[in-house]
Amino acid sequence: MNFEAFLNAPVHIQVHAVAALSALVVGAIQILGPKGTLPHRTLGIAFVVLMVITATTAIFIRQIFDGWPSPIHLFIPLTFVGLWGLVRTARAGGGADHGKQVRGLFFGALLIPGLVSFAPGRLMWVTFFGG
Repeated sequence: MNFEAFLNAPVHIQVHAVAALSALVVGAIQILGPKGTLPHRTLGIAFVVLMVITATTAIFIRQIFDGWPSPIHLFIPLTFVGLWGLVRTARAGGGADHGKQVRGLFFGALLIPGLVSFAPGRLMWVTFFGG
């Protein structure tokens, strides 16, 4: 592991990575744990906040195309739309629609872009696997 590469990255990238990895853990707990409880609702709020931080900081990560947004930036508006749907269905009583929103956001806005961030040569690859 090469934490020096991570610590030398710009702060917005560090915040983005920590928020995304934290959202991954919280989201997994949410998906696997009991639903409708106070801890579920509390962790749900934490998940939404972490995802807002993740999507917002992603706006400023533009190393791939020399300062321009890359195709992975398409996940940013999808994340915000997914978060809106997740909160809307939770406030409406949850149920199956809320579960679909959560799983869609977790896989579509967190796991897929997360896997892309581990492509050889990218910061997460260098941090975890060397470079």
